[in-house]
Order: sequence, then C-alpha cells, then structure tokens
Amino acid sequence: MKKQLLFFLTAILTISSYSQIIFEKGYYINNSDQKVDCLIKNIDWKNNPTEFEYKLTLNSDKKKATIKTVKEFGIYNISKYLRNKVKIDRSSKELNKLSDDKNPILKEEELFLKVLIEGKASLYSFEYGNLNRYFYRKDSSKIEQLIFKNYLTPYNKVAKNNRYKQQLWNDLKCSTFTMDKAMNIAYNKDELVSFFVEFNECGSQAFVNFEEKQKMDLFNLNIRPGFNNSSLSIQNNLSNISDTDFDNKLGFRFGIEAEFLMPFNKNKWAILIEPTYQYFKSEQELATQNVKVDYKSIEIPVGIRHYFFLNENSKIFINGSLIFDFSSNSVIDFELASDLEISTENNLAFGLGYKHNDRYSLELRYQTSREVLSNNYISWSSNYDTLSVIFGYSLF
Repeated sequence: MKKQLLFFLTAILTISSYSQIIFEKGYYINNSDQKVDCLIKNIDWKNNPTEFEYKLTLNSDKKKATIKTVKEFGIYNISKYLRNKVKIDRSSKELNKLSDDKNPILKEEELFLKVLIEGKASLYSFEYGNLNRYFYRKDSSKIEQLIFKNYLTPYNKVAKNNRYKQQLWNDLKCSTFTMDKAMNIAYNKDELVSFFVEFNECGSQAFVNFEEKQKMDLFNLNIRPGFNNSSLSIQNNLSNISDTDFDNKLGFRFGIEAEFLMPFNKNKWAILIEPTYQYFKSEQELATQNVKVDYKSIEIPVGIRHYFFLNENSKIFINGSLIFDFSSNSVIDFELASDLEISTENNLAFGLGYKHNDRYSLELRYQTSREVLSNNYISWSSNYDTLSVIFGYSLF
C-alpha cells in the first residue's frame, strides 16, 4: 500500500506540472484607449484581479498586463472588468472586528470592478476574501458603492446599515416598482442582479447581463459502481495465537456522488459527498481454529476535488476525502472463541481520475488504513486497507 500511495503522489505532481493552461479570446483597452484583441488566461477569478496574463497569438509568448496599464479587459461572452477610482468601505463583517460606527469608512482606491449588468443602470462587484462590495451607476454618472455595513449598537448588538436600499429606491425608479420591492432586497449578487435586470427591462433599455452568460450547471449527480481490492489484518496485543491476516479480496462497491462545483476558477474545484455500499468477506484457517470475517458498511466520503483541463472534452482530477464509515451486523467470527463485533473509525482517501465529456469517469482511489475494531477491545487492533477502481456516469 505504501508503494501505491507513492504512485498517487508522483502522479498528482506530474499532472500539476503538465496540465494545460487555457487562454480564451478576449481583449484589453490600454491607457491610450487602444483596443487590443488577444488571448487571455481565464482563471475565473474569485478575487478581483489586479493583473492578468495574455498572448497576442496562440503561439506567442505570455505577457502580463496590470491595472496600471489597462483601463478595461474582458473575455468574450464570459466576463468583463473595468478600471475605476471608487470610494470603497472595507469594514469587516467579523464579529470581533465590528466597530460601533454605523457610517461606512470610504477610501478612494483604483480597482478592477467586475461588470455584472451593463446598461442604463449598471451593476458592478468587488470581492476579496470575505469582502463583498457592490457598486452601481445610472447612465454616465459616477460609479458609487451600494452602502451596507454591520456595526455594534451601544447595547453590543449587531445592527445593519442598509443605506443601499434607499439608494436603489431613490435612483432606480420604475412605474411598477414599490418601495417594498427596494426595501426587501438582500445585499447579495443574485438579488441585486435581478433588480437591475428588472429596472433595465422596465424602460425597454438594451443591457448586457454578464451573470447570465456565465451561468452553468454547478451540480452533478453521478452513479459510481466499482471494485475494491481490500485486505484485513487483526492483532491481539496479549497473545499472537489469534492474529490473522486475511487474503486480499475483490469486492463490489456502489456509490452515488453529489458533486457541488465552486462558481470560480473555471469550476476547477468541487465539494463531494458520496454515500457508498461496500463489503469484505474472507476466511482463514489458523493452527487452532477457523476465523471468518463478514464486514459490510455504508461509507460516506466527504471531500474536495480539483480538475486539470486537458482539452474541451477531457480533464483529469484529483480528490481527497474524509471517510465516515457506518458498519452493520458485521463481525469477525472465531470458531472456538468469542466473536469480535466490527466498529470502525474514520480514515482518509485519495483519488486520481479521468473524466470525458463531463459524463464518463474512471478513478483509482487509495484509502489509508482503517481501524475496524475501534475502542471496543483494548487488546485488539486491526488494519483494513483498500484500493478501488471506480467507474462514473453523470446523470445530470
């Protein structure tokens, strides 16, 4: 198993080194108002960037552009960023960092704002770590932040400055809008985008919804049948007469995986939950008696996956999981001694796989050794090891 783990680590490092970098058709506008068509490295920024890499042609060298030299850049049909000097409040929303001042602390900064809606009324966003701020302008007015701030009252309670609701009601009038509509909008991207879309549609104004262009399926449900090559050894710390090494056994496993793709970095990251049925049956003849094991359980791996794109139809992935195991009616049966009831502990799993057309997948997964006798037996210990070959098919 140690050699297999070494193989996994070596393969992961190799894939990380050679995974393809995708440059997509885009443009930038420099400080001389010159528009340059190019290929931009699209990493689907979670945090608003201050620079980006680009190529003038597919075979040319990579270059770097920064916020100091570029006024605007975008990837066609995907995203757009606009440089602007804005006043931004960076007050924290963390409880231990809240101030007792309800007013925002606005400081002028030069930022690349992400364009969410562009039209008569435009909406922009800025994200950095846990900081999320939204900005807007109507027609050709100055871009302003939509004000929202958490603060502490004199009674040490958390309160909210929701001035953004008044800003929306004052500046974005529509005959079908009521004050309640503006007052009920939460300070989040989905609700603000929806509001700005409705405003632009209300006046029959042409607009671009960049969020709609980027929307994609962020959830996959996959069926995951496969085979486990497992081994089990048990040891008694007081006497080795009952120590048993069961042979490697090939067993069937079946899982259903829920995969939640993260909406940034080109959906390269995902959170996984995969309830899986597995079993292990074996028998050994010792010098004094026969020993049988009948172990079946529901494993629930919870983990993280990262994809490396090879081309439009192919990608390789690695994942790591913490496995919660729930055994049922599972025992180690001694012919002439008391049976041992199986009760397991958590363990880890590491996988390396390939996915084609976002539909079919094949994964090789290694699990670290699992204790199956838990703390029920002071004198007993065990090692349950598994190497799996898993086939996957995405239902949706």
